[in-house]
Amino acid sequence: MKISFVQFSYRPLIQVNFILFFIFSCYTPLKACQCPLTVLSLEECNKYEIIFKGKILSVANCDHKFGEAIFEVEELYKGVATQEFKVLFDCNEECMQKFSVGDEWIIYSRYKQVDNAKMDWCSRSRKFFKVDKEDFYTVTYGNDYFDEVQFLQKTLGVHRVSVIKKSQSGGRNKRPDTQLMVIILISSLATIVLFYYLFNKFFK
Repeated sequence: MKISFVQFSYRPLIQVNFILFFIFSCYTPLKACQCPLTVLSLEECNKYEIIFKGKILSVANCDHKFGEAIFEVEELYKGVATQEFKVLFDCNEECMQKFSVGDEWIIYSRYKQVDNAKMDWCSRSRKFFKVDKEDFYTVTYGNDYFDEVQFLQKTLGVHRVSVIKKSQSGGRNKRPDTQLMVIILISSLATIVLFYYLFNKFFK
């Protein structure tokens, strides 16, 4: 009794897979993040208006195009910022990284308005990773997160954050609500009646 084996060739399968990959590559838009390489230096720092290290307190979902992250500024190296500082970011950029509450970042940015900045995803901004192997910025920049912090502390120094002072006249121009207006009106009428009574009693 002869047993015949069926020979199976992998060549047609490989060819099909290659064709499918080629078609998928041609018709699927691929996003590529390409940012110019930067070197940690004073010259690089001079390109930005504000540089700080901080933790993310909250992140607002992208509305139309821009999202916003509120940072608690831990160390301010350059510029002016309050303890809680807003950073706007473009949600449609190819190089966008995820902002998550609790993450620590070094932010290099320029002001969008007086009290907030606009994130440039191709800036030198970097996130702190607890696991060294996950820190792709170290490979790209050539130095780790702590080296960057020490450089900024030594070169630019640590500056005090601004304190927002509530205006003493903040409530003067506010229009009182209806209940308060009624109380004020009654008090005014009572004062007029009392004044009229006392005037007639003592000056008649």
